[in-house]
Amino acid sequence: MVARRASPHEHPSTAHRPVAPPRAAPARLEIPKDEKQVELAVGDRTVKLTNLDKPFWPEAGITKRDLLQYYADVAPQLLPHVVDRPMTMKRYPNGAGGDFFFMKRAPRPRPTWLETCSVSHPSGNIIDYPLVQDLAALLWVVNLGCIDLNPAYGTCGDIDHPDSLHFDLDPVPGATFETVLDAALLMRDALESLHIPCFAKTTGSRGIHVYVPIEKGPSQHEVWDFSKHFARAVEKRAPELVTTVYKVAARPQGRVLIDFNQNAWGRTLASVYSVRPRPRAPVSMPVTWSEIERGLRIEQFRLDNARARLREKGDLWAPMVSSGHRLDLGRFT
Repeated sequence: MVARRASPHEHPSTAHRPVAPPRAAPARLEIPKDEKQVELAVGDRTVKLTNLDKPFWPEAGITKRDLLQYYADVAPQLLPHVVDRPMTMKRYPNGAGGDFFFMKRAPRPRPTWLETCSVSHPSGNIIDYPLVQDLAALLWVVNLGCIDLNPAYGTCGDIDHPDSLHFDLDPVPGATFETVLDAALLMRDALESLHIPCFAKTTGSRGIHVYVPIEKGPSQHEVWDFSKHFARAVEKRAPELVTTVYKVAARPQGRVLIDFNQNAWGRTLASVYSVRPRPRAPVSMPVTWSEIERGLRIEQFRLDNARARLREKGDLWAPMVSSGHRLDLGRFT
């Protein structure tokens, strides 16, 4: 139980962990292809997977089993980016084309080994979010119909102090994806002019995410405030290319929105390597700046080919979870 009450900028949180850590899962976990449901041994844990034959992308012939197998295969690269972060579940029980709903509280019944994080909210509610700590937990969450993963920006026990900030670059009607790539390069140049390291990934939807690894310390509100002022400074550099106008009706056409508001507490973005609920199952994929300079397409990174790219290039976002080269926001306050 969380002892302190929450406030708009303080959300006490604590993890609930099993007594013993799991034994290592096999090097590659194969999910049966000819079963509708299965109880699968993952190390010393058992995960029940259901409706494996349900079409999740009928037009592409991709089933729920295929989605689960993808996440099992990319878990070594993905897990470091979501571990210890309370997970908001966006559930698509009938696949990518069906209705979805958000769920924060880990549903019951749930496995006794599943770790959760109790987060206190200003309303007085204390919500037990699931923590995706290992392959078993990852499969359990995806089996609920979570096509993409939406982790908190902070870790359990320190949820109000993120270790990254980001800019969500989203095309306004009239802007092309090539315009988004130009906006991403503009953001890179502005950040690098201040010696700020930055990394890019496709959103898997329509845009590009530009992330900056930061040293823990500033509150989520302070990170939001910095990102707001930085985005508006970039807008002044190239008002014909980007905008920070948040009101939809007031946004100038043909621009790219620098959405700094996604840094607000309680917001989430699809994690790196997440599959997105769009045609052909695109993946939110790390990309190099040279790839952005040469030009790329959202749809070239998909569930069916992302694993081959990972085998070739490894985790391009490993620096996001390393201890080195993190921005000290104190330089700018």
